Amino acid sequence: MPLQNRVAPDGSIHARPERGAFMGNRGGRLHDPETKLLGTRAFASRQWICCRLSFKGRQREVMGPGYTELFFLDEVTALAAGHRPCFECRREDAKAFVGAWAAAGGHDAPPSAPQMDRCLHAERLDGKVKRLHRLEISTLPDGAMILRDGHIFAIKGETLLPWSFEGYGQPVPRPVSGIADVLTPPTILAVLAAGYRPAWHESARNV
Repeated sequence: MPLQNRVAPDGSIHARPERGAFMGNRGGRLHDPETKLLGTRAFASRQWICCRLSFKGRQREVMGPGYTELFFLDEVTALAAGHRPCFECRREDAKAFVGAWAAAGGHDAPPSAPQMDRCLHAERLDGKVKRLHRLEISTLPDGAMILRDGHIFAIKGETLLPWSFEGYGQPVPRPVSGIADVLTPPTILAVLAAGYRPAWHESARNV
């Protein structure tokens, strides 16, 4: 049986066999190390990060005594769920992310990790559920994810890519206008618009 550690763009956590291209966590342990089952908490702290699958040869027991390892199809998925790049294993990406954050907000100095975490935590949750942001679709940058007719799509160029745990499906035309239910937090949208380039799953690379 697969473990319940795969994250969808809406932030929900599922038991799926696919591992994904990125790992992350939500600031601590969400599972029982004896049963490897999730408890009632969706997060342990505001520190939601997105990490590399491997780093300096470190080995971990997945859902062992430490923090709960979570897995994402790609970085676009992690960003939609409200995770940011890790400063330890993805330092260059994290520096690019905070640089774009500062540029988007017109700040001279980049934000600290706690500052980003406080901001993102308010934007990604509405109580205990995912916060949706209703925005004009024509203003959304590449890498934004939306909920449309009960399905999740990623925006790439003039197309919408249907998302699944296995990868992206065949693209459909992106509407030229209209209000969309956006999963990606607004500040991350601004970071993407300011030039941060997230990693896409290979199924999206030829679109």
